[in-house]
Amino acid sequence: MTANRILYVLGSAAPPVLNIAGVIERAQEADWDVCLGLTPTAARWLDDELPALEELTGHPVRSQYKLPQEPDVWPPADVAVLAPATFNTINQWALGITDKFIIGFVAEAIGKGIPTVAMPCVNAAYVRHTQFDASVATLRAMGVHVLYGEGGFVPNKPGQGRPEGYPWHLALEAAASVVSGRDSGGT
Repeated sequence: MTANRILYVLGSAAPPVLNIAGVIERAQEADWDVCLGLTPTAARWLDDELPALEELTGHPVRSQYKLPQEPDVWPPADVAVLAPATFNTINQWALGITDKFIIGFVAEAIGKGIPTVAMPCVNAAYVRHTQFDASVATLRAMGVHVLYGEGGFVPNKPGQGRPEGYPWHLALEAAASVVSGRDSGGT
């Protein structure tokens, strides 16, 4: 692979994760070297596809923390995209509950200065819970680019999800923009 920019795509168990192979292919077409991380439930949903996803990315798909003595199997990230990010994922991240590998990674990414883009995938009933808006505000205050609301993911009514309409392109564009801004800002 000739790509030199490393993109971590991290997904939780929401229906758009079922289309993750196409997202990886689009990212690769834009010269990203992609590493895929999933919550354990998302990995279970994609269990039959995991070998093909590993072949597609050229990296192991991760859904669990590595053991302390194990080497890191991924190259260092230039940027991470956490999408789809469920209600649970957004809230756990904002509250610092890192029992899942992908949440642990993005929580630590804030402190390491790794640019991170998050795009929720929640229905309108979930967002009525006051913790959700508080979590989005907390993540934004920590420098996370949260694509939610106008110009990002807009919640649907419960039971009326449109996984095929999930705006993956916005997450990939934001990742490219964040890296370009950092690259040009450093020269």
